[in-house]
Amino acid sequence: MFELILKLSLFFLALSILATFYRLIKGPSSTDRIQALDSIGITSIAAVAVSSVILRTHAFFEVILLIGILSFIGTLAFARFLERGVAIESRRDQ
Repeated sequence: MFELILKLSLFFLALSILATFYRLIKGPSSTDRIQALDSIGITSIAAVAVSSVILRTHAFFEVILLIGILSFIGTLAFARFLERGVAIESRRDQ
């Protein structure tokens, strides 16, 4: 029974990722697209965690950490790009 619940939750997480991809592509504004990208990152972390429980392994914990870090940095870079027009500023000391 527990195995069935885990597989159903993985299925619904995949559906959620697909629905969020629609918002990422069709989003009415850039901020909606950034939120969709962040939501895809969070949902993919949950999907990897459920897959790890289904497979009964601890091998995916580093993958979860990597997805979380990359999702945070990506969201931060996109938000900064919208605010300032450039994601990474170059400093020229003269």
